[in-house]
Amino acid sequence: MALPKIDVPMYEATLPSNNKIVKFRPFLVKEQKLLLMTAQATDSKDIIDAIKQILKNCIVTELDIDTLPVFDLEFLFLNLRARSVNEVVDIKYKCNNQLTNPDGETKTCNGTVDYKVNVLEIKPEFGAEHTNKIQISEILGIVLKYPTFEMMKKLENKSEDQAVFELLVQCIDYIYDAESMYYPKDEDPKDLEEFIDSLQQKHLEKIKEFFDSMPKVKKDLDFKCPKCGLDDKITIEGVQSFFG
Repeated sequence: MALPKIDVPMYEATLPSNNKIVKFRPFLVKEQKLLLMTAQATDSKDIIDAIKQILKNCIVTELDIDTLPVFDLEFLFLNLRARSVNEVVDIKYKCNNQLTNPDGETKTCNGTVDYKVNVLEIKPEFGAEHTNKIQISEILGIVLKYPTFEMMKKLENKSEDQAVFELLVQCIDYIYDAESMYYPKDEDPKDLEEFIDSLQQKHLEKIKEFFDSMPKVKKDLDFKCPKCGLDDKITIEGVQSFFG
């Protein structure tokens, strides 16, 4: 006799980047095993691969996980984790305040504060002045796209300068002028490098603002150390911080 099938509930989340509604089911045992492995992993590539695999297993809406902006993927994973395990994550934060004793010796406080964070309350939002359109002149401009985890993986083991340049190249959706639109995949890499090298500092500042004002999976918390009395504000950021 065949065993009875277990009904699985369905949930929805709205992607921050484009307001698309994504339907998903909660973790099953096989995904829970992957989650436990992810929480213990130290290699960023292993963590990213495990998160993507869990999402691919659980999302029922047609969606290309590999093309999602980093903040979309992290937001979906938090929602999936909340619906599958618990909406509230226990987070322990250690005080890094440097204390000097009467002998002049300096040591880290290491006092701890426990938080309970409802991850469903974390809503990544765009900065007030956020735009993906970088105006170079009245008729010339760049339209940027958001970085994905696949893009970030390609930058591992690169120098900082090289990583910044390559990320910018990967995040150019197209360049436009009064006559046409120019897509990086159709252009000679040397021509693209020349174009980027010709940008002024004020244009690079606008590009930097694009990345800085992108939505992020983060939570601002008030911090009061019970050991040393430090009163501060902290930001918990990045999906791994909310594994709990």
